[in-house]
Amino acid sequence: MNELPNCPVCNSPYTYEDGNMWVCPECAHEWTANSENDNEAQDEKVVRDSNGNVLQDGDSVTVIKDLKVKGSSSVLKIGTKVKNIRLVDGDHDIDCKIEGFGAMKLKSEFVRKA
Repeated sequence: MNELPNCPVCNSPYTYEDGNMWVCPECAHEWTANSENDNEAQDEKVVRDSNGNVLQDGDSVTVIKDLKVKGSSSVLKIGTKVKNIRLVDGDHDIDCKIEGFGAMKLKSEFVRKA
């Protein structure tokens, strides 16, 4: 008999197979064999710029398009260089400080690695 994995939530050894799913009778958690690999892939989220280059914390980027600043009448001009970015989770995946504007969040699709 194959050894079934322990439950990833409560670590119970009493898991069983139900079709292509594994089920824990103690906490009612259900998962597939591939979900463990999917969770590891989600932990290692890769953020890429508009050209497909991988971005990391501390990189410098350049804005590739004029961007309207929400709540202000000013515009972030094309070619503005942003230093020392920080990657965060969410819709806007870059957190940074821009001279003359202050703290901002940017989407990686509107920047390129400098």
